[in-house]
Amino acid sequence: MQEHKILSEKYDIRNTRYEIRRLPPWLRRPLPADDTFHHTRQILEYLGLETICSNANCPNRGQCWTRGTATVLILGKVCTRNCKFCSVACGKPEPPDSTEPLRLARMAKQMGLKYLVITSVNRDDLPDGGAGHFRDCIKEVRQQCPDMKFEILTPDFRNRQKQALKILSTALPFVFAHNVETVPSLYQIARTGGNYQRSLNLLKIAKECSDNIQTKSSIMLGLGETDDEVEHILKDLYNTGCERVTIGQYLKPSKNSLEVVEYITPEKFDFWKRKAMELGFRWIISSPFARSSYFAEQENTLQPHLSDTQK
Repeated sequence: MQEHKILSEKYDIRNTRYEIRRLPPWLRRPLPADDTFHHTRQILEYLGLETICSNANCPNRGQCWTRGTATVLILGKVCTRNCKFCSVACGKPEPPDSTEPLRLARMAKQMGLKYLVITSVNRDDLPDGGAGHFRDCIKEVRQQCPDMKFEILTPDFRNRQKQALKILSTALPFVFAHNVETVPSLYQIARTGGNYQRSLNLLKIAKECSDNIQTKSSIMLGLGETDDEVEHILKDLYNTGCERVTIGQYLKPSKNSLEVVEYITPEKFDFWKRKAMELGFRWIISSPFARSSYFAEQENTLQPHLSDTQK
């Protein structure tokens, strides 16, 4: 009840009507079912690997799996936090699986991947926040696929950020991504357990850690944020040294997740792409379907991608 009260007050302050909104035409996307999609699913199921694509009900799953790509979810599928924008299960996770790095390497080899995105649930129960397992996965895949390029999307590591980054530094190079997700004023209702300044700090010290790290973050629109807040968050990210940013539409992933406050038009996403370019970001995807790992395999150069309507 208290959470509902906070949510209602937040939207009343912004004169936003809180209601379930119908999906606009530009957000309707069928799920492909071609041979590549089924092949990707079969490999993942056979090797017992989790993906954020399935656990977070990502709308891009069909498109990505049809291209033979997937964002692998390591360290289990149970998160120690309960963010209201996310559909990943919350609870007490199992200990890390020591066989996971090897299974991940087999997947990369069987799929012929050249670029692998690895993410994880929050593991506040682990002394290093899961950093050692990220490192082990990268090293095992690299041993079997020497030319593999990596992107890791990590949790915030709470009060052990420097320790975690020191552990990860032994597995360079890779793109280091951590999502701030939304504007600071919405953290209380959308990102319980998170801290905006802590997330910025992680991106900053990651960038300072090595010249071999490119940093990246992602934000969702449509939760009730204002334009001034979005511009402020882009400036904050750029000031940490962040070069890459994705800006996408929040879509309710489960019945218990927050409702969508507003569906942002493709034209407005083009506006935010121009703003990000003006600020100095070197790689940007801003579109309704943009997610942190959206077209990540095309990130070998720091050139801004075209919008969905231009592809």
